[in-house]
Amino acid sequence: MSNHTAQKAGSPVREVRLPAARIPSGRLPWPALLALATAVFVTSLTETLPAGVLPAMSADLGVGEPAMGQSVTIYAIGTALTAIPLTAATAGWRRKRLLLTAVAGFAVANTVTALSTHYPLTMAARFVAGVAAGLAWALLAGYARRMVAVHLQGRAIAVVMTGIPVALSLGVPAGAFLGAALGWQSTFLLMTALAAVLIGWIALAVPDFPGQPRGGRAPIRRTLAMPGVAPVLLVTLVLVLAHTVLYTYVAAFLDHLGMGGSTGTVLLVFGVASLLSIWFTGLRIDRGVRILTLAGPALFAVATGVLAVPADSAALVYAAAILWGLGWGGAPTLLQTAVGDAGGEAADTAQTMLVSLWNAAMAGGGIVGGLLLGRLGAEALPWSALALLILALAVVTAARTHGFPARRGRTDA
Repeated sequence: MSNHTAQKAGSPVREVRLPAARIPSGRLPWPALLALATAVFVTSLTETLPAGVLPAMSADLGVGEPAMGQSVTIYAIGTALTAIPLTAATAGWRRKRLLLTAVAGFAVANTVTALSTHYPLTMAARFVAGVAAGLAWALLAGYARRMVAVHLQGRAIAVVMTGIPVALSLGVPAGAFLGAALGWQSTFLLMTALAAVLIGWIALAVPDFPGQPRGGRAPIRRTLAMPGVAPVLLVTLVLVLAHTVLYTYVAAFLDHLGMGGSTGTVLLVFGVASLLSIWFTGLRIDRGVRILTLAGPALFAVATGVLAVPADSAALVYAAAILWGLGWGGAPTLLQTAVGDAGGEAADTAQTMLVSLWNAAMAGGGIVGGLLLGRLGAEALPWSALALLILALAVVTAARTHGFPARRGRTDA
């Protein structure tokens, strides 16, 4: 039997046993982890794809672009509202069955989106896609942790989370290109095809795990009371808000700087830097969660500071995009790992809470950013993000004993 680190509220870290047959020793199960990374890619790209084909979607469905842009918001709302209750309701399901159900949900939702000619039906399909995302996000990090030995857990999550920057930096521009060449409907049908392939891949390559017995899932209130969980969730909230406020309206901000035609290139630079960040995070996470979680918001803060100061320099904008990507790319891995470690035996509940809060912050970031853009102008976006990042750094700094300790599996700094 192999061991898995867990922590109870008010007690030192202790070990919880997992079935040894399910945990490979000393190596990563690459086919299974890459299948999970592809699931992350499908989840992230399904969420953001409308941004790349927004004008065509709004024209075909007979609504304005602001209304069509809410197809991204309704996705995040679907995830935020349903992740906790649905995950609790399906806690007893075997893990592979649940993952396959979530991916099938993406296939159905993207097919309906592609074929729909009515705005309300499209929005309903986007909400369903968000529900599927809630199930998937609450499952994926814990799935990766269970497939490997303790000392490889951080690296496994990092591999799975590469799907996010790949989707944002490559998937959205590719979707926009295909949408212009073949029609936006084709991009969503391609997502359906990818989901169908992924279902077969998961069935063949991903190991199965049992769900939790009835009553085995920790209640939310008890999970929040565990030392370290609340600080990680607070950092998640403010960090995702900062990112979403800026990322959602980056085209408007670049247009304000006279670089509207360079949006795709700036996002590509950001995406490549994010991939480098995930790679480095995967190498160091099991020995440096605290320093990495301090460095990420700090780099992001420097980036927003550069963007906030008026300067007629494209080079500075690209430098800021690099710093932003380096600071942001490892955040999903770090926060998923931190909340899983802090939650211990309640890790699944803690992960689900993080997923709900993450998506609530994304929806809120879109709304807050829109208000800032409309009332104060694009120049307010980096300043607002900077204020949130300072708060995130303060919380990480204070949570040195629980939440963001110097090393995983330790409760001292």
